[in-house]
Amino acid sequence: MNIDREKVTSLYDIYKDLLTDKEKEYFEYYFCEDYSLNEISEINEVSKSYSSKYLNQIVNKLLKYESSLKIYERNNKIKKYLESIDSKEIKDKIEELL
Repeated sequence: MNIDREKVTSLYDIYKDLLTDKEKEYFEYYFCEDYSLNEISEINEVSKSYSSKYLNQIVNKLLKYESSLKIYERNNKIKKYLESIDSKEIKDKIEELL
């Protein structure tokens, strides 16, 4: 999979509640626990190609949520604006909202 792991894991943090338990399990095995496709396939008793295809579907689902809701994009803009704010108190309050 050629994807930006950091972005995908950030999207997962935002949208994981919209995924099924099975989708969360596959995602966490691969992206959080660094299991190989072979290991995930063995655990779930499926083929390696199925695991790969399923993970791609999950990533695409996360990307689709972001293209509609744009929460990740908005949060990044806010973080960028925060860099220009001098008041620590205001920064801290805004970061709490993120």
